[in-house]
Amino acid sequence: MSTPIRPILSSLLRNRTGAVLVALQIALALAILVNATYIVKQRVDTINRPTGVDEPNLFAIESFGFTPRYDHASSVRADLAWLRGLNGVASATAVNSAPLTLSGSSSPWYRTPARGPDDRVGSIDYQIDEQGLQTFGTHLIAGRNFRPEEILPAATAAHQDQHPPSVIVTESLARKLFPGGSAVGKTIYDFLGRPTTIIGVTADIFSGPWQNPDEAEYTTFMPEVPLTWGFRFLVRTQPGRIDDVMRTVTQQMQELNPDRIVRSIQPISLFKKWVYLNERVTVIFLIVTTTLLLAIAALGIFGLATFNVSTRTKQIGIRRAVGARKHDIIQYFMVENGLITSAGILTGCALALTVGYELSLYYHLPRLDLLYLVGGILVLWVIGQLAAWQPARRAATVPPSVATRTA
Repeated sequence: MSTPIRPILSSLLRNRTGAVLVALQIALALAILVNATYIVKQRVDTINRPTGVDEPNLFAIESFGFTPRYDHASSVRADLAWLRGLNGVASATAVNSAPLTLSGSSSPWYRTPARGPDDRVGSIDYQIDEQGLQTFGTHLIAGRNFRPEEILPAATAAHQDQHPPSVIVTESLARKLFPGGSAVGKTIYDFLGRPTTIIGVTADIFSGPWQNPDEAEYTTFMPEVPLTWGFRFLVRTQPGRIDDVMRTVTQQMQELNPDRIVRSIQPISLFKKWVYLNERVTVIFLIVTTTLLLAIAALGIFGLATFNVSTRTKQIGIRRAVGARKHDIIQYFMVENGLITSAGILTGCALALTVGYELSLYYHLPRLDLLYLVGGILVLWVIGQLAAWQPARRAATVPPSVATRTA
């Protein structure tokens, strides 16, 4: 026995309120599912984006002097010598900032001493010594590293405007400054017009002190001991040794110099968790919300199908009495539910595309990938049919003799 569509449509039109509400519920669930999944994917990609540094083996030490006897230069030398001599330490450097610590500095560079607006390129600045690149975990692509004698001492009141004669830049910054040619050996100028020579180019770093990864690709390394403000030691350990080294530093470093205090010792991986905390919360919230909406949509479909079965017992019995098989009864209700689900999905597609466009327009997000819409359609269709399967099977089990006696 075939399943005619016209009687199903007539039945839906006579009892359209429940069908319309379920269709709208499916439309809303599809729009939210598609856009939420797309946003979650973007957030997860941001969280898992490579940092460009040896993140698993890197930790930062924040310290500062607090007595009149404290001498910054000698203290830094002594601390670095001790850190580099620890078992399990691969390298260490003093830095003015560390990746993802939400504290750092930036400055513009210019291609010409005229310093026109078209020549300006912003850059994140890291002050390091000869072990800085090794400590970050990046590597040279061209040129050379800093030599120990090129490292400038920490700026003093008398020399607070000291200027590094040479710098190392990341590959993206080199291309931005000198597109189409090598940056090694080229001269750039700071905001005061002072010249600096690029002596090396490193692989890109994708995580600067702040959250925006695009800024980190334009990074400059300067050969200078940083001042006390924002001062940190950055330590890179041998693979798998970070916990042991951090434990030793925590227990012993403060005793080396009573004139300065070790304020914090934290792995870079922990800073990354803090920086991307909002993204993690957003991901969890969207996943929970979408799951609940899908569950509610499934319950709505199940409830409507169950209601239709309970109110059509006599109709089912008549169809069974004139020769309809159990398969035909199941097919009837599955087709009916499929029509409701399809109507909801069509409405949901328009709603999903509209919401995706508004999100991209007002929040500067990428346009919705249509593959997510196709995936959402498949998910809602499968959920809709599964939700109606059990009520349809229950309808098919009603004996014809019982159904025909039902008022």
